[in-house]
Amino acid sequence: MEPIVSVENVKKTYKKRKEDTVVKAVDDVSFQVHKGEIVGLLGPNGAGKTTTIKMICGLLKMDEGKIIVNGLDNDKHRLKALNHISAVLEGNRNLYWRLTVRENLEYFAGNRGKSKKQVQGQIKYLLQLFHLEDKENELVNRLSRGMQQKLAIAVAMLADTEIILLDEPTLGLDVETSYEVRDILKQIVEKENRTIIISSHDMGVIQAVCERVIIINHGKVVTDNRVEELMELFNARQYTITLGEFLTEEQLTQMTACFPNFEYDSEQAKPKLTVELLSAEQIYQVFDILKQNETPVENIDRNTINFEQVFMEIIKEDSDYANDPSVSSELS
Repeated sequence: MEPIVSVENVKKTYKKRKEDTVVKAVDDVSFQVHKGEIVGLLGPNGAGKTTTIKMICGLLKMDEGKIIVNGLDNDKHRLKALNHISAVLEGNRNLYWRLTVRENLEYFAGNRGKSKKQVQGQIKYLLQLFHLEDKENELVNRLSRGMQQKLAIAVAMLADTEIILLDEPTLGLDVETSYEVRDILKQIVEKENRTIIISSHDMGVIQAVCERVIIINHGKVVTDNRVEELMELFNARQYTITLGEFLTEEQLTQMTACFPNFEYDSEQAKPKLTVELLSAEQIYQVFDILKQNETPVENIDRNTINFEQVFMEIIKEDSDYANDPSVSSELS
């Protein structure tokens, strides 16, 4: 099946102001998104994620590479390609504050060439879906942050584009509204077969609604995988072992040598050892160290982690790799 969005070997550099230094914001990024997917595009600040989003939306011109939107090259056929995308971008004015909820929907529909008569049924549906029926005649500047954000997504949906790009859709929302937006996004994909690309720092949203995540760091794609598989991979790694006795200095030294990131809580009567395993077989190394002093084991728990921890671990591992002198010398 042909992807609906294809980013191919895209590069983008910036020149620092008043300096000759060139910064690689996006460095040979490639990924694909298929119709009906809901995909998270993630990355820490300065990783190149926002630049990538702006290039997909046609707001920035790439230096090298290609972006194909529903079969159209968005460099050669920019306007035609952008007819297939609607976006809600954080930091942009996505609504007119001196218009009412309904007037905003009618206005932006008109920008897409649709008359009021054509969109009345769709507006009614969207007002119900986003629970905005009671606010349809309210000025936008009088709405709560949550209602404004829901309306912005409704406006994006009204465009009837196959692809919806959402940048920080739950930023600043209260918990209840955030969960409401999550449910709505799931319905959009399931019932309407739209394709959604979400950029967010709210890892709870990513874990709840995305099937797959693409993580960018240092201008490169470091992970492109299903959320479920990443959760399973990292869940299997970390264990907390409750001990019947304290570890000796020699045991602690050996633990440090084998597991540099282990944690040891000796502030309570039953000390706890938390260790992260790179492979299932490493659990035997832990037991070998405990066996040396016949340290009793009272309980073993496999730690359950959330996607925020998975994200941080992936970024940490990538940064450790990038900063390793031996790796740097091999790449230079």
